[in-house]
Amino acid sequence: MCVQICTIDTSIFSNLQHLNYSESSKEAVLLEIVLPFFTAFLLVLVATPALIKVAKLKHLVDEPGEARKLHRRSVPTLGGIMIFAGTIISYCLWFPSQSSWKLGNNYDPLTALSEFKYVLASMFILFFLGLKDDIIGVSPSKKLLIHVIVGFVLVYMADIRLTQFWGLFTVDVLPYSVSLGLSLFIYIVIVNAINLIDGVDGLAAGTGLIASAAFCYWFYRTGDTPLALLAAGLGGSLFGFLFFNWQPAKLFMGDSGSLIIGVVVYVLVMKMIEFPPYRLSAAMSDVSKPVLAMSILSYPLIDTLRVFIIRMRQGRSPFSADKNHIHHRLLAIGLTHRQVCYVLYAYTLFIITLTFITPARTPNMSFMIVGGIAVLLANAIFLIPIKEKKAS
Repeated sequence: MCVQICTIDTSIFSNLQHLNYSESSKEAVLLEIVLPFFTAFLLVLVATPALIKVAKLKHLVDEPGEARKLHRRSVPTLGGIMIFAGTIISYCLWFPSQSSWKLGNNYDPLTALSEFKYVLASMFILFFLGLKDDIIGVSPSKKLLIHVIVGFVLVYMADIRLTQFWGLFTVDVLPYSVSLGLSLFIYIVIVNAINLIDGVDGLAAGTGLIASAAFCYWFYRTGDTPLALLAAGLGGSLFGFLFFNWQPAKLFMGDSGSLIIGVVVYVLVMKMIEFPPYRLSAAMSDVSKPVLAMSILSYPLIDTLRVFIIRMRQGRSPFSADKNHIHHRLLAIGLTHRQVCYVLYAYTLFIITLTFITPARTPNMSFMIVGGIAVLLANAIFLIPIKEKKAS
C-alpha cells in the first residue's frame, strides 16, 4: 500500500510540474542558462592566451608534416583544457541547488542530482585520456578500453541509455540487454564522429556550438534546467574557444576537447530521446525526438558513416586516417577553411530547421524525408569538380 501511495504521489508531482511550467518559470530558467553560458565564455576568453603561451614554451604543439595535416606551422594542441574547464566550472557553479528546486521546473531533482555525479566522472576520465593522447599518444586498444569504462558508467550506472525508439523503424520498447549494447554503441559512434570532423579550423567547435545551442533551446523549452545549463556551459566554452580556433588557428582543441564535446552530446542526445512525452508541449511533441537528435548531428554522423564505408571497401581499418571527409572535398573544390565552415554550419542548421517544418504523420516518414535530403545534399558536394592546382 505504501509503495502504491508513493507511486501515485510521484505521478501527481510530475503532472503538477508540467502544469505549473508557466511563462514566468521559463523566464527564470532562461536566466539560469544565460549565466552558465557567459561564465564559460568569459573564462575561456580570458584564460586561453596564457594557455597558448605555456603550450608554446613547453613545445606542446602539433607540428605540420603528415600529408593529411592541413596546417603549415606549429599550433598548440591543448585547447581541450579550456573547453573542459569552462564547461565543468559553469556546470558545477550554476547547477540548481536544493533551494532553487521550484515546482515550476520540469525535471526530477533527485534524478538530475544522481546523473550529475556520473556525468562529471565521465568528463574527468575522458579529459585525462584526451590530454594524455594529445601530449604523448595513447594506443587504440587503451582508448577503446577507456571508452568501454565510460560507456559502462553512463549507460549502466547512470542509466543514461536508449530504452525505446518511439515508433521509429516500427520499434518501441527495447529489451534491457539490447538497450545496454545499443546505447554503448551510440556513445562510441558519437564520440568518434565529433573527433573525426576536427580537421578544419573552427569546424568541430562550430558544429559543437550549433548542437549545444539546439539542445539548450530544446531543454529550455521543455523546462529541464540541469540539461539546459549543461548545453549552455558547453556552448559558452566553444564560443570562446572559436576566437582562437578560427582560421588561422592559434590553438587546436585536440582529443581532450573533442572527447568532452562527444560525451556531453551523448548525454544530451539520450536525455532528449528519452524525455517523457507527457511533459512536452503540443508544439514540441509533434517533432520526432530521435529524428531531431540525428538532425542535430547530421554532418558528423553522415560524414563518419561515409568514410567508414569507403575505408572498409578499400580493406582498411575504419579508424585509419585519410582525406576522404566532406570537408576535405570542399577544400579541394577551392574553398577556404572559413568558407568550409560556413557551408557545413548552414547545412546543419538547414537540416535541423527541416526537421521542425517538414510535415510528417509518422517518425518513419520524418526520418525518410529529412534523412534522405541530408544524405543527398552531403553527397551532392562530390559532383562538383575539384579545382586544379596551378603549376608553380
